[in-house]
Amino acid sequence: MSRHQCHFACEILLLCLLPVCAAAQLYGSYGHPDETNVVTLATAPNTGIITFKIFAERNGTRLTRQALVKLVNLADQMATWQTTRDNSEGIFTDVPYGDYDAEISAIGYLSSHQPVKVVSTHNVLEFDIVLHRDPAAVNLDVDDSILPPKARKETRHAVSALKSGRLDDAQKYLDAAYKTSPSDANVTFLLGYLYFQKGDYTRATGYLTTSTTVNPHSAQALTLLGRSSLEERNYPVARSALELAVLADQENWLPHELLGDAYLHEKNFDKARNEAQIAIAKGKAAAAPAQLVLGEALVNLGQTKDGVAALQTFLETSPRHPVAGRVRSLIADIEEHGSPSSDGTAPSKTLAGVDPLLAISDPKLSVKAWQPPSVDDVKVAVDPAIPCPSDHVIAESGKRVQELVDDLARFAAIEDLFHQTLDEYGNPGRNQTRKFDYVASISELEPGYLDVTEDRAATKLSLSDYPGKIASTGFTTLAFVFHPHVRDNFDMVCEGLGNWRGQDSWLVHFQQRSDRPNRMHTYKVGNSFHPVPLKGRAWITSDKFQIVRIEAEMVKPMPEIQLLSEHQVVEYGPVPFPKKNTTLWLPKSAEIYFDFRKHRYYRRHSFDHYMLFSVDADEKRKEPVPDKPNGGS
Repeated sequence: MSRHQCHFACEILLLCLLPVCAAAQLYGSYGHPDETNVVTLATAPNTGIITFKIFAERNGTRLTRQALVKLVNLADQMATWQTTRDNSEGIFTDVPYGDYDAEISAIGYLSSHQPVKVVSTHNVLEFDIVLHRDPAAVNLDVDDSILPPKARKETRHAVSALKSGRLDDAQKYLDAAYKTSPSDANVTFLLGYLYFQKGDYTRATGYLTTSTTVNPHSAQALTLLGRSSLEERNYPVARSALELAVLADQENWLPHELLGDAYLHEKNFDKARNEAQIAIAKGKAAAAPAQLVLGEALVNLGQTKDGVAALQTFLETSPRHPVAGRVRSLIADIEEHGSPSSDGTAPSKTLAGVDPLLAISDPKLSVKAWQPPSVDDVKVAVDPAIPCPSDHVIAESGKRVQELVDDLARFAAIEDLFHQTLDEYGNPGRNQTRKFDYVASISELEPGYLDVTEDRAATKLSLSDYPGKIASTGFTTLAFVFHPHVRDNFDMVCEGLGNWRGQDSWLVHFQQRSDRPNRMHTYKVGNSFHPVPLKGRAWITSDKFQIVRIEAEMVKPMPEIQLLSEHQVVEYGPVPFPKKNTTLWLPKSAEIYFDFRKHRYYRRHSFDHYMLFSVDADEKRKEPVPDKPNGGS
C-alpha cells in the first residue's frame, strides 16, 4: 500500500467541503451477521447516571444555546466534560460512586455550580439548572422581526460583524439599516454599542438616548447609556439613565455599581454607599469594583476604617488588576493623612480617589470555553506513590489493539450523528441529525499497513448526505496509535496511575514524532490530502490494559487549510458477542470540536446495536441493506 493510500485507509477524520469532492469511503462485501448486541444506558456496577436540564433564567424555558457541563470528582479532581444537546440536556453515564462538583456554563450567562452525590446504580440523578445572565456580557441578539426586510438583513450582518470585532464592517451595515429605520430601538442600540466600542462616547450616548426613548424599559440599553455618560463625565445624564436601569432589572448588580459611581462623583456619598452595598450583595465576587465605590464613599463619610477595609477587599479579590497599584497608593495616603472628615460629619473636602469606572471590564462579549481544554493544559491526578511501568503498559495495550485487528474483521452498528454549527462565541446555529447503518472492516494487509474500510449506506454517499458537507470517519482506529506497527511514530510517556469512572487506569500521553510518517489523521480538502499531527492522552485499564478513553488534538494549527483547532474525545467499551464467545472493545461515543474555515463545529457520534459478521471464505455472502440517512432537524 502506498503512503497516500495508507493515509486514506488509516485516517480518523476525513473532511471534504467542496461539492465536487466525494465523501471518501471504501466498499466491500460483508458476510451474514451472527450476533446483535444492544448498548443501552445501563451502567456498570457501582456507577450511576446523571442528567442535567439547563434553563434560562426566570422564563422557565430551556436554554437556546449550547452549555458546557464540567463534572469534577472531588476525590481525585478528575474532570469530565459534556456539552448539552439540542434539547439543552447533558447526560453522564457510568459515573463512579462519590462526590462531585458540576460546573455549568454558557456564553453570556454566569456559571452555576451543583454538588452531586452518586450512591445508586438504579436511580438516575436529575438536576434542573437555571442559568442567570452575565451582566457584564452584552446581548446583541436583538429582535429584528418588525424591521423591513432590507433593514433586517443589514442588521443581521451587523450583529455578525460586531461579534467578530469587525467594527468598520458593522458600521457600514448599521448605517444602511439606520437609513431605512432611524427610530428603531434595536438599530440605534447597536449603533450605540458600536460607537462605545470605538471610544466615541458622544455619538454612543446620542444613539443610546434615542434607543431608550423608544424603548424606555430596556435595562441593557439604559445601563450602556449610563456607562457611556460616565465616560463623558456627564453625571446627571448617567444618574438618570441608571436609576431607570435598576428599576428595569433589579437582579443585575452592574447598574447598581455604575449608579453608585455616578452618586460618588456628584458627592452624594450616602446613596453611593447604598448602591455599592446592593451591588456587592447581588454580584458577590463579580461585583468587586463596587468595593471601590463603597470604600471611597465610606472614607468621604468619615468612616475611615470601614472604607479602607472595603478597598482592601477589592485588592484581595483582584490583586493583579491594573488599578491595584493606584488603590494601594490610595490606602497608604488615607492611612497617612486620614479621611477628609475625622469626626464623622460631612467632609469639608472630598477624597480624590480612584475612579471606580477604571476597575470595570469593557462591556465586550465574553467568550467562554466552547470545547474542552487542551490535553497539555489539564493537570491529571495520578498516584505519586506508584511508578508507571511505561514499557509494559505500552506493550500490553498494543497487544489488545493488535487482538482487535485480528479478531474484529467486519462489524456493523447503528450510528447516530448529531451535528451543530457554533459561532465564535459558542452560540449554536442549526442542529442536524443523521442515522446510519454503519459497517466497517479492519485488516492488516502487510506488517505496518492497516486497512480500515467504512461504509454508511448500501450505495455511495455524496457530501450532501452529511451535515455541513463534512464526512468524519475512523473512530475505531484512534486506538491504533498504540498498535505495535504504528506506535513508533509517536513519543509516548506514561504519566502515572489515575482513575476513569472508578477503574484504575494508566494515563499515557502521546504525540506524533516529526521525524516519522503520519499515518493516523488526514484532512482531505478538494483533491488534496493534509496529514494532521496528533497529540493526546489515553486512559488504559490497569488490569486488562484496555483503552477506555482517548482525547486527541492537533499538535499545532494548520493555517494553510484554515484549520485552527480540533479536539476529539472517544470512549470505548466492551461489546460481548456470545455466539463468537468473544468481547471486543469498540467505540461507544465520539465527540469532535473543530474550528475550520472560520466556522466552529461540534459533532457527536454514538454507536449502538453492534453486529459481528462472519468472515469464512466459503460462507455465502449476503449484503446488509441499510437505510439512507435520515433528514436533519
